[in-house]
Amino acid sequence: MKKASIILSSALLLGLLAGCGSSNGADTTEPASNTPAANETPASNSTNSAEAGSYQDGVYYAQGEADAKTGWQYYVTLTVSGGKITEANWNAINATVPVDKVTYSKEGKYGMKAGGAASEWHEQAEKAEQYLIEKQDPKDITLNEEGKTDAIAGVSVHVNEFFTLADQALAAGPVDSVKYKDGTYHEEGAEFDPQSGWKETVDVVVAAGKIVKVNFSGVNEKGEDKKQASIDGNYGMKAGGAASEWHEEAALAEAYLVENQDPAAVAFNEEGKTDAIAGATISLQSYFELVGKALEQAK
Repeated sequence: MKKASIILSSALLLGLLAGCGSSNGADTTEPASNTPAANETPASNSTNSAEAGSYQDGVYYAQGEADAKTGWQYYVTLTVSGGKITEANWNAINATVPVDKVTYSKEGKYGMKAGGAASEWHEQAEKAEQYLIEKQDPKDITLNEEGKTDAIAGVSVHVNEFFTLADQALAAGPVDSVKYKDGTYHEEGAEFDPQSGWKETVDVVVAAGKIVKVNFSGVNEKGEDKKQASIDGNYGMKAGGAASEWHEEAALAEAYLVENQDPAAVAFNEEGKTDAIAGATISLQSYFELVGKALEQAK
């Protein structure tokens, strides 16, 4: 009897403990495993997670709006391999500058050192890019009200555009296709035109495999720039009865190429003109052919 009482008491005690353990409902029965339920997505599969190895492989791209004061329109290209950011490129284009900002800075034309800075813009941009590759997270940066940071030694420029665009690029996911190699490509005519005195020039900027900027211009034997001469009113198309100046019509053709991406897809008449671009009455065929040659370098 004594042995039976002990067994009965033990059974009652176990039942009481089980009842207490279940009094808090389902929260206490949550599995210790991190395995997600069938309708959940693991956090590590998110394309914008900063966890090492979590990004989807590919090329990412984001472009901001042109700055109203400076005219620079920033863009960021990221390469992800093995789930990690392995390459970051911060750059910009400008309607009044024929090449990209990095090239412009490397040519000494941006002039930060001349203005008293310790280093040029492209050198500081490289440090910001390296910081992102090290941290793997564009949100892992402290910025002040001016968009600057003390977290990156030797960087005094505004870096908010870079980290904001990097975050946007990662959130958007990889680009669909990459047609050309990134870079800025230059091509020009073989000789000066005997009648006009101009030799045609083109510059093409490629980012994330696509054309993001085209610049049509020309140079004469004096070294003068055709587009700038038009902007300054020295080319004189309106004075000759045209509806717009040369640089304005050239801008329409440049925008057409950025939108359509293919310089070979336009038909021209015997005068080298086309009806495909509204408002463009100037001869454009030779410019489109030069763009095609420039892009041969990007394949």
